[in-house]
Amino acid sequence: HVRQLYALVSETLRYASVLEKLLDGAALLQAEKKLPPQLAKVLVYDLLFGKGLKCGGRWKALARRHRARLEAELARMKVRHKVSRNEDLLAPEQAVSPAASQVPRYIRVNTLKTCVDDVIDFFKRQGYTYLGKAASVEELKALSGKKFLLDLHLPELLVFPSQTDLHDNLLYTSGHIILQDKASCLPAFLLGPVAGSHVIDACAAPGNKTSHLAAILKNKGQIFAFDVDPKRVATMNTLLTRAGVTGCQLAQQDFLTVDPRDPKYSRVTHILLDPSCSGSGMVTRGPGQEAAPSAERLQALAAFQQRVLNHALSFPALQRLVYSTCSLHQEENEDVVKAVLQEWGSAFRLVPAFPSWPCRGLAAFSGAESCLRASPAETLTHGFFVAVLERCREGAAAPSSLPAAAKENPRPGERMEPGAAPKKRKKKKQRVK
Repeated sequence: HVRQLYALVSETLRYASVLEKLLDGAALLQAEKKLPPQLAKVLVYDLLFGKGLKCGGRWKALARRHRARLEAELARMKVRHKVSRNEDLLAPEQAVSPAASQVPRYIRVNTLKTCVDDVIDFFKRQGYTYLGKAASVEELKALSGKKFLLDLHLPELLVFPSQTDLHDNLLYTSGHIILQDKASCLPAFLLGPVAGSHVIDACAAPGNKTSHLAAILKNKGQIFAFDVDPKRVATMNTLLTRAGVTGCQLAQQDFLTVDPRDPKYSRVTHILLDPSCSGSGMVTRGPGQEAAPSAERLQALAAFQQRVLNHALSFPALQRLVYSTCSLHQEENEDVVKAVLQEWGSAFRLVPAFPSWPCRGLAAFSGAESCLRASPAETLTHGFFVAVLERCREGAAAPSSLPAAAKENPRPGERMEPGAAPKKRKKKKQRVK
């Protein structure tokens, strides 16, 4: 419900100027003097542009009483502007950006509750057409209507056309699927802890990556999830409960105040670190989004990110860490990794992350190509950056390009190492009715 309300308010703001003209033309506020203007905009947006009024009581009755006048005024506006679509009434800067419109709708199958095959069958019963596993990014771009694909990179990710809305779908409301951008799925997938591991999600809210970690661990092991904001922790608790996550300790605490030497964390071998950043890679933001951060703001963010990454690397049993941001700026990405690796000398090294991934790190330092980037244009995702670090050992073999969990338990659709025998897939215990 929070997500739906946020989406409704965001779209109302995007159509604000159009709604003001509609209210004036239909004289709604003059007829209903006690109706607050902001509420009137939300009601009219949901009535004419959204999915229909879902509220009850007097507000619903009031809006419906004026529906004919509002629809007539909307028709007149389209005639005056010589357009046929509601979207064409928006000013150019208010319309959905090309980058946002081409990013598909990704859903991650929550394997704590179901399996990919059962979810595919469920959508087929709802009238969707399954086209199989995608062979290229171009296939994802060509999706339309009620068609969907299995992602070409991640084995538990289904891909739908960008305008697909699944917020009211039974699978989403019951926690069987998670609405999560593909790039956001990469950190947990590449961390890949084996079942039984102890893992820290350092900046965890709202919890999608945490639930992904729990699914990879099969709820076997321990996750310590931290966030300093009490409201975000409460939201995360709700999401994780709905997803069926167990073995996760939530803490309303700044990760920088966590003592790495606390015996509680003596077995932590994996850390997922997705700290606060500029968010410059988020392409679907609504109107009112922040302007490009200043140089001073980027420097402050990078200093914080460097500090929290250093702190994460100080956990004594740590073996593997994923550092990620939803930023496009080198200052928050390659420059942070470079500075931290220089501080730690030969203690940690970069692992080539997902060698088949098309977008690599910027050439800011030798080895930066081991990092990966994501973008709307090249990978049809939000803008993202991921670096995988492993602790070095004397005489250790060359760093692995796959997370440990992926090597030990290859997922459906993954390429296996040459000569490896395929493993039988275990049937999930719960089917989607």
